[in-house]
Amino acid sequence: MYPRACQILVFISGGLFSALVHAQVAREPAVGAVTLFQNVRVLQKSGQLSAPSYVLVRGNRIERIATSAVPTDRSASTRIIEGGGRTLMPGLIDAHTHILLQSIPMSVAMTADIGYLNLVAGQAASEMLLRGFTTIRDLGGPSFGLKMAIDQGLIPGPRIVPSGAFISQTSGHGDFRMPYEIPRTVGTPLSHSEQEGVAAIADGSDEVRLRAREQLMKGATQIKLMAGGGVASPYDPLDVAQYTEFEFRAAVEAAENWGTYVTVHAYTPKAIRTAIAGGVKCIEHGQLADDASAKLMADKGIWWSLQPFLDDEDANPQPAGSTNRQKQLEMSAGTDTAYKLAKKYKVKTAWGTDTLFDAKLASRQGAQLAKMVRWYTPSEILTMATADNAELLAMAGARNPYPGRLGVVEEGALADLLLVDGDPIANIQLITNPGKNLLVIMKDGVIYKNQISLP
Repeated sequence: MYPRACQILVFISGGLFSALVHAQVAREPAVGAVTLFQNVRVLQKSGQLSAPSYVLVRGNRIERIATSAVPTDRSASTRIIEGGGRTLMPGLIDAHTHILLQSIPMSVAMTADIGYLNLVAGQAASEMLLRGFTTIRDLGGPSFGLKMAIDQGLIPGPRIVPSGAFISQTSGHGDFRMPYEIPRTVGTPLSHSEQEGVAAIADGSDEVRLRAREQLMKGATQIKLMAGGGVASPYDPLDVAQYTEFEFRAAVEAAENWGTYVTVHAYTPKAIRTAIAGGVKCIEHGQLADDASAKLMADKGIWWSLQPFLDDEDANPQPAGSTNRQKQLEMSAGTDTAYKLAKKYKVKTAWGTDTLFDAKLASRQGAQLAKMVRWYTPSEILTMATADNAELLAMAGARNPYPGRLGVVEEGALADLLLVDGDPIANIQLITNPGKNLLVIMKDGVIYKNQISLP
């Protein structure tokens, strides 16, 4: 009989049945459970591999790392995994996701019942974990319930660091209302996306503060605002700036009072500058940033959460010839320049996918990380998707739902680990085929996949 998490996942997705039958899945680690990885080369925070090592995990923490044999009781409760010189690395972190929106068409996302969205997202989360992504930062959508189910062991999935509803001004990037719903008067029902917790429309400092506080009340780890025009949204041109410095400041004050921070969707220099002036600590996207706004981010210690948006097979789908497609082409044309500026000024840079409305595209999460070789070395890429992204997540302070160090294989860190069949520094493409090349996947000390133990 499979553990409950496995049973639920098989029910949701028969396509994952084979993978889970051949994996050892556990709902939670036994008290004092011990796993010893022996003869592994550890991917270090520097982006280099260690000498052959032993890594001892007790419970959900890495207890000891040594280059000589680690004493253990070798009892029946101790799992020994022979690494055979393979690479042991931290679980991957995607710093920009929308787990409830990534696998369904936009038309479905705008109309479907929230129960259906959660079931689809549960399958997406389970698949994401089996791709080696053990943590995600969700930057818009009602992911609180899914997070709770994963944390309680009801279904497998990554750690979710949620923002809740993204906050948008009227006509902003998060305003998906129909024209007949305008103007909204006092007492008028909220739009569907607002009722479902995908978006929160707010105008003026008082409303922005209120909506930010609501998300914090629900359990938001950080707050997400829309600072400028976007590709998928129907009303706002790409060049428009959204919200004033004072409106940003209202959200920032609400977040800072809870010990956390605000991040914003922004492409243009004006949107970036205004958000930073209002106290925002992280810029999402920024493909149209100029030299001055990139330097400002560096000088102020602002995080730049960039995505490798190119006009390629991984572009979020937009109708051919549409205004949205034109905006997408304009935005993606700035990606090379954005990465060049981030490197020039040594801006603290995070990596994410921001996949929306396409299940096939969501499955290419590892491929979207590997394509970063266009701008960075494999060592830099792996560090960005582990230790660097973990540093960004840590800005949430006491609001962090997972206290402990992530993104590193170090003594005392949380045991989110991947055993890779090969050297991903020498061949970053290994992560594009997780079914074959990720032999062991551990999250929080629990092994969700173990092909080493197969006969």
